[in-house]
Amino acid sequence: MTPGTTGSKGTIRVLQLYPRDMNIYGDWGNALVLQQRLKWHGYTPELLEYNVGDAFPDQVDIIVGGGGQDSGQLVIQDDLQSRAETLRNMTEDGTPMLLICGMYQLFGRFFKTRTGEVIPGIGALDVETYGTDERLIGNVKVTTAEFGEVLGYENHSGQTSLGPGVAPLGTVAKGTGNNSSDGQEGARYRNIVASYLHGSLLPKNPAIADYLIRTAVERKYGSFTPGTPDDHYAVLAREHAARRPR
Repeated sequence: MTPGTTGSKGTIRVLQLYPRDMNIYGDWGNALVLQQRLKWHGYTPELLEYNVGDAFPDQVDIIVGGGGQDSGQLVIQDDLQSRAETLRNMTEDGTPMLLICGMYQLFGRFFKTRTGEVIPGIGALDVETYGTDERLIGNVKVTTAEFGEVLGYENHSGQTSLGPGVAPLGTVAKGTGNNSSDGQEGARYRNIVASYLHGSLLPKNPAIADYLIRTAVERKYGSFTPGTPDDHYAVLAREHAARRPR
């Protein structure tokens, strides 16, 4: 099957969480990458959105959540708590998810802002985040066991610590990562990939996109036969990103 051809292997539903309020630094691009790569692999993507007050859709195969300012997190916090049990159950059941920056924080136990306000998380991830006066900003290179070298861009003042219930996505070779002390970036739990890396992340890291797709397809259809994605631009983007200074 040629790249760009919509196949007939089945439909995969990709849900974006709160794209209206949590879509900073181009994080919506992660959903677009999943949409295109699903087509290249021969599947029909169905791209859905969930915003404050919406009905939560049934039969979601992949969840994508982006970053946002503190104000955006405050806007969604009550609605997110109303969906906490559903999202925790989906986490434990193995639904593949990509959680970036603010949504990474809110899937944890809490985010305490620099002014002392505590925004409760949903507790799906064993992580805690504290707002600081230090801004962690710049290009990042992360060494991971699963996905090789992961490249992206961080811009956050919240610093996240991992509890014993989660593993880091990887170790930082360039940049800062979760916080300014332990050299770790992101988190892995069940089929969640959580990270502070924007850019958006998936165009430069197709291995993560294909992990989410493969996991979703295997859960839904039992097996995954890859297609022939066109990685030409991903390779160029990675080469360019790797050359950029901090």
